[in-house]
Amino acid sequence: QMQLQESGGGLVQSGGSLRLTCAVSGYTANLIATYWYRQAPGKEREEVASITTSGRATYVDSVKGRFTISRDNIKNTVFLQMNSLKPEDTADYYCNAVERGPPLIGTYEYWGQGTQVTVSS
Repeated sequence: QMQLQESGGGLVQSGGSLRLTCAVSGYTANLIATYWYRQAPGKEREEVASITTSGRATYVDSVKGRFTISRDNIKNTVFLQMNSLKPEDTADYYCNAVERGPPLIGTYEYWGQGTQVTVSS
């Protein structure tokens, strides 16, 4: 099992930056990829970025060029650097980890508690 703890959220003005951190603890040997999701009030949760254990990253179109996901495999930490923030980035941000499970199960996923990001105009 894994446990995830996010930190780094807060209030920032439009155009500002924040760096979110996801600390992953527990048994991580079967980890496949780590994701950042966000959920704004009244909206569905959306995937923002992902990174595999080999470092391959993906981003939703709305954050490309502004957000960067990275990982420190030694410290089992994943970061989301958010630059040029916009009011529409305001949301609760969640870290998600997917690990390989038994063949008949497939994968397991774990969620953190979330961290709030508010971007003022």
